[in-house]
Amino acid sequence: MSFNKDLLKQLMKINEQNPPNYTLHLNDKSYPFTSVSITNSPIPVNEPTTRGGVYFSDKFAYKMKGVIEDLSVVPLLTKKMLGPNTEFGELKITTQINSDGSLIDLEMFTNLTNSVQTPDSIELSMIIVKLDSV
Repeated sequence: MSFNKDLLKQLMKINEQNPPNYTLHLNDKSYPFTSVSITNSPIPVNEPTTRGGVYFSDKFAYKMKGVIEDLSVVPLLTKKMLGPNTEFGELKITTQINSDGSLIDLEMFTNLTNSVQTPDSIELSMIIVKLDSV
């Protein structure tokens, strides 16, 4: 995982008070990403470990959840999900925050861990693996 924890904590605080707009970028398309929550929570491992030789997992992870209301994204997510799929990829999410009077563009890269589809939307659960200011 590669991110500035202070920047991530600042984003978490801003997200609780006045959530910024988020955008999911997938296959050269952009999708509004709403109802976003970001938490730092334990994951079910007893010590830091390599998961399937593909990604590294600590005992705690920064998790992100959000909703996409455009169901055309569903088939594009197939190769992004962690688990039995060996060809998963990271999802890119962007936002912009106001820090001390200046706007900062942020890029987050996540691993998709779960999705729940309803007739109107799809909720994505992810682990943040990278956060950069652009």
